[in-house]
Amino acid sequence: MKKLVAVDVDEQEIRNMCREKISELIKEADAELVFWDKKELLRRTMMCWPTILNQFFYDPRFPKHKIGTKWYFPARETREFLTQWLSEQPKH
Repeated sequence: MKKLVAVDVDEQEIRNMCREKISELIKEADAELVFWDKKELLRRTMMCWPTILNQFFYDPRFPKHKIGTKWYFPARETREFLTQWLSEQPKH
């Protein structure tokens, strides 16, 4: 005679656990990058280079370093600047 096992699962709790784990993994991935290059800045902002130049590149608060012919942007400081910059933009 076979015994059946019944398992009750709280779907909302499973979703919450998944969200927490995904959030942790995203934070870890972000922490791995010390700086961004131009390509990463373009990807992260979803803006083209001319837009970045016109919108905030020359803002004295924008953290950037040119080494040779390449621009580098400290990841944490750049993310903080972009968040602040976005909050300062007019809402339409």
